[in-house]
Amino acid sequence: MNESAGDERGAVPLDVVTRLDELERENARLRRRLDEELPGTDVARRRAGHRSRTAAAVVLVVLGALLAPVAVVAAWAERTLTDTDRYVATVAPLADDPTVRSAVSGRLTEALMSRIDVGVVVDGVVEGLDARDVPPRATEALGALEAPLTSGVESFVSRAADELVASEQFESAWDQANRAAHEQFVEAMRGTGGDVVQVGEEGQLTIQLAGMIDLLEERLAERGFGLVANLPTIDASFVVMDTTQIVEIRNRYAQVVTLGTWLPWIALGLLAAGVLVAAHPLRALVGAALALAAAMLVLAVGLAITRGLYLDALSGQVLRLDAAEAMFDQVVTFLRATLRTVGVLALVVALAAYLGGSSSSARSLRTGLGTGFGNVRAWAEGRGVTTGPAGAWLGRYRGVARVAVIALAALALLLAPEPTPGLVVGVAVGAGLVIALIELLARPPAGAGEPPAKETSWPPRRTSAPDPPE
Repeated sequence: MNESAGDERGAVPLDVVTRLDELERENARLRRRLDEELPGTDVARRRAGHRSRTAAAVVLVVLGALLAPVAVVAAWAERTLTDTDRYVATVAPLADDPTVRSAVSGRLTEALMSRIDVGVVVDGVVEGLDARDVPPRATEALGALEAPLTSGVESFVSRAADELVASEQFESAWDQANRAAHEQFVEAMRGTGGDVVQVGEEGQLTIQLAGMIDLLEERLAERGFGLVANLPTIDASFVVMDTTQIVEIRNRYAQVVTLGTWLPWIALGLLAAGVLVAAHPLRALVGAALALAAAMLVLAVGLAITRGLYLDALSGQVLRLDAAEAMFDQVVTFLRATLRTVGVLALVVALAAYLGGSSSSARSLRTGLGTGFGNVRAWAEGRGVTTGPAGAWLGRYRGVARVAVIALAALALLLAPEPTPGLVVGVAVGAGLVIALIELLARPPAGAGEPPAKETSWPPRRTSAPDPPE
């Protein structure tokens, strides 16, 4: 009876125990602060070292982030200049664009009509009629028909050109011409010239249309338009891009190739070095990834501004501004895809680093997920569903399994021929689901259960030998 009462008096509420724990943690924090403020101590030296490492990490990350947009543009330019498949993939889709088709059709019609002189034909007919003593009124009437005849011929040629650019024959010719022209394009960049692809001194990138004009003449001849039979070879070209930057790239072709090859690795190396030298690598990784994502956003804004300036400069200089707009958008397609992919990848890395970090929110999230997986596992085992020895083995090598999943995800992105934002998100989500499945299936090692509950009475029970009797 008395012993029971004594036990009840010795009991201490749980909130008092919690308060005592908080006071102990507060005392520990105060002692650490005191040690840090005392000069000459190991803690002070470590703190100074941490500051130096943090400053170095910030400098390296900032340099890497500043170089990242330049590296992406250089890599895009180098790949477009040297990779035939990339060049064809960039230019070939223009054959399906309605504005480009219309512009090419107009250029073909203009080139052909410049060599067809309907007036000379009419004059020849008039001279023949005069030689046969045809009344002057008839020859005068025929001369008055010169303008309508010219308009009719032009309409006839234009319809044939429209049909040509809408045919599969045109798409095939466009693709083959661009593929064959790529080597000459590289020669033009090096300043050695080329017959199919040429770069003008003012930055006009043009493609020769002689082959397409031959196709148009064949179509006209098949329809009985004999005037094209005696036409000389027509030298006409189509402007793919008009910008002085092309001249600059041609003049610095070797530097562009070198920068496109090495600059991305330099920027990535600076970011990685900033993470490695930081006092808190995971925090630095979050910062580096967010800085890289911000750099890609800046590049996207700069590309939009460049597009507007490019079109403003061409306004009034070209006949088809809509075709120039379509060409610019097509030429920078892979550049836009690259910056989006890098930006999305940076955000994924930042999220992963945050979830694996030591912040209270990340720890709470991981604890909540671990508790949830444990509850699901316990619920399943209570109903006879267990992973058995395989789950126990997975529990022992859980860390290795996580690293393997992350490594495979990174390898999938590195080996992808054309990484896209969708691929990055898909791989990240897939890796996350696999890691979650590992956490769910992994069983804790034998004897490793839940942590013991805190004592709710004071003083705690003794674990040593009892006091000797009085």
